[in-house]
Amino acid sequence: MRVNINNVNFEISAVSKKQYPISVIPEIALVGRSNVGKSSYINMMLNRKNIARTSQTPGKTREINFYNIDKKLYFVDLPGYGYAKVSKEKQQQWGKFLEEYLNERDQLKLIIHLVDIRHTPTKDDVIMSDWIKQRDVNYIVLASKLDKISKSQVMARISDIRKTLNIPKEVEVFPYSANDKSIRDIIWAKIEANIF
Repeated sequence: MRVNINNVNFEISAVSKKQYPISVIPEIALVGRSNVGKSSYINMMLNRKNIARTSQTPGKTREINFYNIDKKLYFVDLPGYGYAKVSKEKQQQWGKFLEEYLNERDQLKLIIHLVDIRHTPTKDDVIMSDWIKQRDVNYIVLASKLDKISKSQVMARISDIRKTLNIPKEVEVFPYSANDKSIRDIIWAKIEANIF
């Protein structure tokens, strides 16, 4: 592994591009519905229990959170989309954060799109996937909450996700559980192949 995950710090929560870190190191954006498990993913990948706060309440992440990894790259946790219990005004505000970052951030080198393996992707997931495909940036899809389904269901669920999101053959879909660290090295290898 080219990065030392023992050298990690939460750097800033930003609500506008003026607050983004001033740097040239590559950034990996994490996108997904509220409560899909982005915080759990960050904790698992960085081998921390709570560097990213997890919550039972969807919609907890309301800013763009930057995690500096070994001063070589950032994980950038974007506000979750599709949470109905916040006002439309707040949803639009979060949407503005997402769009501004994803459209304008030159340091963005990889997008990780998290979806829930248990369910057919939602309309919001499809919109996000279509938007990602229109950008000139590499991406991978993580199908989270693998521990919530039986092994016999995995292939069918991945097939459904690929079909619903119309994922190109060259884009990989990784089923994973934040409780199972065995896939961490595989995902890190994929990340590093895309950005170094």
